[in-house]
Formats: sequence, structure tokens, C-alpha cells
Amino acid sequence: MSNGIRQTHDFTSLWNRPGFLIRRLHQIHVAMFLEECDDFNITPVQFGVLTVLKGQGALYQVTISNQLGVDRVTVADVLRRLEGRGLLERPISTTDKRAKLAIITAEGETFVQAVQTRMILAQRRFVEPLSEEENDTLMTLLTKLMEANNDASRAPFRPNSGR
Repeated sequence: MSNGIRQTHDFTSLWNRPGFLIRRLHQIHVAMFLEECDDFNITPVQFGVLTVLKGQGALYQVTISNQLGVDRVTVADVLRRLEGRGLLERPISTTDKRAKLAIITAEGETFVQAVQTRMILAQRRFVEPLSEEENDTLMTLLTKLMEANNDASRAPFRPNSGR
């Protein structure tokens, strides 16, 4: 052990690198999501933004960024695209005239409901090879890794942060 970091695995092979496997699984998951949600022309990040906005009222861009763990520039681009589709509105803040808020529209709410079933199908397909116990273990371990390493991210996940 050096610098408090365990030296228990040989990471010379790609198949022994958690980061490689996680990246590859992410690619597979995105492909499944896009396949299942093809009729809706939506990406996982776009759907994440709508999910954050659903039922939360008006939110600042930085709040959405924090709640998704996605950088503000990406969120700004997603907000522009979703606004262009009529799925959300971007009114100026009444407390800070320099800032825009994001509010899901009625059309956006209906859209989320329509996509939800297909998104859930993509999630189920992704974890289908696992038993229920294995899925619970996977979710526990992924959450543990995310929470322990969250601050190393360029866009940390901060679900309870405001503006």
C-alpha cells in the first residue's frame, strides 16, 4: 500500500480496469436507451434534464447541472434544444434579471410520461442478465463508488443544491 491506495489488482489489461468496463457499459446503455426511445428523438441527458424539471417548478441552469452531475455548458445546450421543441420554457428570473430559469411545459410533462415506459424498458434490458440480488449489489457498489469519488468530477453531483 502506498499513499493510502490499495494495490490489489493488475490494471494492465483492459478487462481488469473498472474505468474501461464502466465506460463500455455506459456506451451499451446509451445504445439501448436510444434504441428503445428512438421514436422520441431524445438523449439520456435530455431526458435527465426533463426528469429533474418534472414536478420541481422553475430551476436555474446551475441547479439542474448539480442535480444531474453534468457540466453547465452541456446543460445550457440541452435547455436550448428542449426549449426549441416546446418541452420547456426559459423565463427570466424575477430575482436576478441576468439569469434564466427553466420550467417544464405541459407538453414536456406529457412527453416525459410517454418516454418513461420506454426508458424503463431500456433500464430493465440493461440489467436483465443479473439476478435481483446481483442488481441490488451492483446498485449498492455503483452508488458507493459514485459517492466516494464524486468530488473528483468536473461536474460533481449535488442533488440537494440550489442556485
